[in-house]
Amino acid sequence: MGEESMRILVFSHKPEVRESIVNAIGRRPAADLSRVEYVEVSGISGVLSEMDAGNVDLAILDGEAQPTGGIGLCRQLKNEITDCPPIVVSVRRKDDRWLATWSQADAVLVHPLDPLTAAETVADVLRARRVPVVNG
Repeated sequence: MGEESMRILVFSHKPEVRESIVNAIGRRPAADLSRVEYVEVSGISGVLSEMDAGNVDLAILDGEAQPTGGIGLCRQLKNEITDCPPIVVSVRRKDDRWLATWSQADAVLVHPLDPLTAAETVADVLRARRVPVVNG
């Protein structure tokens, strides 16, 4: 029986930020979770398309993305998508954590990313979201 991977959307206008997030979390954030497949997007249209399609188990949004940041985008998605997947917002300063909380983010990552903390945070959010899949 094959294990289905989970899809994590990573949004930032900067490729190096997306790469640092993917590298920090890795392909399997925890031993009790299946492997993850990353969908990297650099623009809002990509985020909206993936989220609207319902193909994402978790989204990680760069709070510093330009021209539209992940903090405002997170709040928009949480308010507009019924049963919105969990969203983690990454910020550059610890002092910006309150903004991510305002955005209704499920968790916050602070740069520079610590791989252990990043993987653990993502794993905790994915575990909280897991529901049994019923094929019919």
